[in-house]
Amino acid sequence: MRNTEFRVIGMTCGHCEMSVREEISELPGVQVLEVDAASGRLVVGGDQVDEAQVLAAVEEAGYTAEPVR
Repeated sequence: MRNTEFRVIGMTCGHCEMSVREEISELPGVQVLEVDAASGRLVVGGDQVDEAQVLAAVEEAGYTAEPVR
C-alpha cells in the first residue's frame, strides 16, 4: 500500500476538514485517510488510489491541493 501526502490550500477549519474527508472517502480503494485542517495536510493511501482522482475530489470539496514531493 502506498500513502501520498498532499497540501490542501484554503482548508482552515473543522467543517473544511469534514468536506475534504467526505469527498476523499468516496474514492475507490482508499484505505488510509488523514486530514488535518490546522496544517493543511492530507494523507491518502491505498493500493489503487489515483492522484488525479484525489486532486479532483479536493476540488469538488471547494479547495485546491498539491502533492508534497
